[in-house]
Amino acid sequence: MIAPLFISHGAPTLGMTDTPARDFLRDLGQTLPRPQAIVVASAHWETRAPRVSAQNPNETIHDFRGFPRALHEMRYPAPGAPALSQRIAKLLSDAGLPADIDPARGLDHGAWVPLALMYPNADVPVLQVAIQSQHGPDYHFALGAALAPLAVDDVLVIGSGSFTHDLGRFHGQAIDTPATPDVTAFAEWFDGALREGRHEDLMDYRRRAPYAVENHPTEEHLLPLYVAWGAGGDQARAKHLHASSTYGILRMDAYSFAPAA
Repeated sequence: MIAPLFISHGAPTLGMTDTPARDFLRDLGQTLPRPQAIVVASAHWETRAPRVSAQNPNETIHDFRGFPRALHEMRYPAPGAPALSQRIAKLLSDAGLPADIDPARGLDHGAWVPLALMYPNADVPVLQVAIQSQHGPDYHFALGAALAPLAVDDVLVIGSGSFTHDLGRFHGQAIDTPATPDVTAFAEWFDGALREGRHEDLMDYRRRAPYAVENHPTEEHLLPLYVAWGAGGDQARAKHLHASSTYGILRMDAYSFAPAA
């Protein structure tokens, strides 16, 4: 069994920049057991109702502008897993979250940028599950919980987002600019709540966490964490795998959510 992960995918140039987060993801892919398939809940696929991708092979979606040409030329042609897509759609539907299959959806940069570091050969089947950002943490925890049975078949569930994410505060600062005090305060509160299993605090983080709205003006980059947490099953334990920051505003933290013994 492979514990679900939450990873912060940062800027699309993550794989092209010398940062601790890039090195962490490279090492992580070498230390994890090899999964049979990967399911990514990315901040960059938002839909009104649950959807599951089923493209095979996967198209590389360059869902950004203003970055180097070399980035736009990158491809991550991982195979899809149509049969697994059908199984996931049924798991979601059985959990009261009716899901459609999208046979034309490829991999957005929230999926392929970190996966290109973790599994550079693009030889592990990958599919995506959309998030519904009009709903909150409870909903996405339940969505992840519906995916918990996949662990016994060595399917790796990844929530890909950002531990903090307010791009309105990016003003060209250097990538190694230290995190601002409010970013650090939010990250430390959230880390403590995760490791202590403070379920009610985490579900109500926008009211209880310091500087929550400042660090997440919108929720789409934090909701994948709840998917990964839910996929760990009841009483899953959060393990802090990595902590760093980029540009002073993006915390690049990562967690695993091991199912309770």
